[in-house]
Amino acid sequence: MVVSADARTVRSEYLVPMSDTFADIGLGADLVAELASLGYEEPTPIQRAAIGPLLAGRDLLGQAATGTGKTAAFALPILQRLADQRPAPGRPLALVLVPTRELAVQVSEAFHRYGRKLGTSVVPIYGGQEFHRQVAGLRRGAHVVVATPGRALDHLRRETLDLADVRMIALDEADEMLDMGFAEDLELILEAAPETRQTALFSATLPPRIAAIAERHLRDPERILIARDAAKPGSMPKVRQVAYIVPRAHKVAALGRVLDLESPTLALVFCRTRLDVDELADRLSGRGYRVASLHGGMSQAERDRVMSRARGGTVDLLVATDVAARGIDIEHLTHVVNFDVPSSTEAYVHRIGRTGRAGREGVAITLADPRAHRLLRNIEHATKQRIAICTVPTPRDVKAHRMDMTRAAVRDAVVAGDLDAYRAVAEALASEFDPMDVAAAAIRLAHEASEGDGDGDAHDEPHIPVIESFARPQRAPGRAESSDMVRIYISGGTRMGMRPADIVGAIANEARVNPRSIGDIEIAEGYSLVELPARDVDHVIRSLRGATMRGRKLKVNRDLGIRPKK
Repeated sequence: MVVSADARTVRSEYLVPMSDTFADIGLGADLVAELASLGYEEPTPIQRAAIGPLLAGRDLLGQAATGTGKTAAFALPILQRLADQRPAPGRPLALVLVPTRELAVQVSEAFHRYGRKLGTSVVPIYGGQEFHRQVAGLRRGAHVVVATPGRALDHLRRETLDLADVRMIALDEADEMLDMGFAEDLELILEAAPETRQTALFSATLPPRIAAIAERHLRDPERILIARDAAKPGSMPKVRQVAYIVPRAHKVAALGRVLDLESPTLALVFCRTRLDVDELADRLSGRGYRVASLHGGMSQAERDRVMSRARGGTVDLLVATDVAARGIDIEHLTHVVNFDVPSSTEAYVHRIGRTGRAGREGVAITLADPRAHRLLRNIEHATKQRIAICTVPTPRDVKAHRMDMTRAAVRDAVVAGDLDAYRAVAEALASEFDPMDVAAAAIRLAHEASEGDGDGDAHDEPHIPVIESFARPQRAPGRAESSDMVRIYISGGTRMGMRPADIVGAIANEARVNPRSIGDIEIAEGYSLVELPARDVDHVIRSLRGATMRGRKLKVNRDLGIRPKK
């Protein structure tokens, strides 16, 4: 049968009960109590539809989007059915297969949280972790092994993992595992498990390859479909989708402007390649953001450190490729950014589904080249959702937004009270100056402190060309595209390893200029061009003439259009 999201009109032996409690769908008292202590009030649609059949021993084929509660849908029945069993060393009773290391850790932690009162042991095994540590965990005996397919197959071949006692297997994010090239590994693992085991397969999509695996390895499965738009009001992901038409040369500056206006708690920025990730992370870091990158060229230890920083709130922007970001689930992720329009609707939907969970509103931002405008229309047609085309914020927009934030912060401080320690200072100043001038000066200081800029109006946000136009006019050497921006010439480029971060760092440190006031940076083989507010140009040139970049003293002048001979 196919079960709808509310699952109440279906007539079946496994009819989902009318009640919305975990106890009414068959979970035991210990699990129900543990879920209550963790703050779980009622099952999600996928949990409501899947837990009953799994507790009854049925195989299951479930389709539901990421973030709908699939982990608990298979973890809770596994815990309940295996709680009174004792595993032999190296011979787990349940196996859960997931596509990535991050998801393996998350699923293992979920099993541990749910099963604390049941004494259930869980061992995660994945690539990048020391092999002998995993072997030791398996030898101690584990009810549940949570594994990536490649590492599970490694243990099977070395005979440190034996599936002879496995009674339940769950495949989570099965479509992702196939996309990552694990099809053959999955087949070998499933064939190594007893034919009598129970199997649950969960996937966000059900392409023919998934259907073929289900046909071969599932026995008369219960089929469940949880539609994206069928969740209860207030529980659906809420994602505001916007796009900006931006010529590629101006994307970094435009993204900085948009992020300043949006003020994300944490944004996940998607790029197409590893090189794109490194370059964009470098440039955004140079503009003053706390940035971490994530791609397939990194070691497991590096990935672990990045994810720890992201979850710890010490990162503003996480720049990643699609493959490297698979399995990532960060609760406080507020924004998803497509630095380029994804090549497929499925990729777009999967990306933006990472934000806007648990009733909170998320934001999906796409930067589209003029020629990619058609791809946006295709995505709209396929998803039946509108993507608003917006104009890149102006410096005035960003400044007004920051002032609004300062006003709100000051207002909150007034409402909160507890100002007695500062009242004597305010009264003393008010006796000497106009109270309104005192208040305005205090607000100015608060505003400048929030910007990380000690000079307030002296460093406005840079002007960006009218990038919503599809054509960018040529400009004469030495002239900016507005009266308040001028280019400077630096006699060093890619030949000496010059990076945007080097230039921005030198300007910020030597000239004490706000890095976010810097405009476009163009780095050629033998020189670099940097846009600066006109008021800062002479000061920056004087400051940099005595400074070193990449270990060399360089010539710095206003750009006069003169280039070094090759």
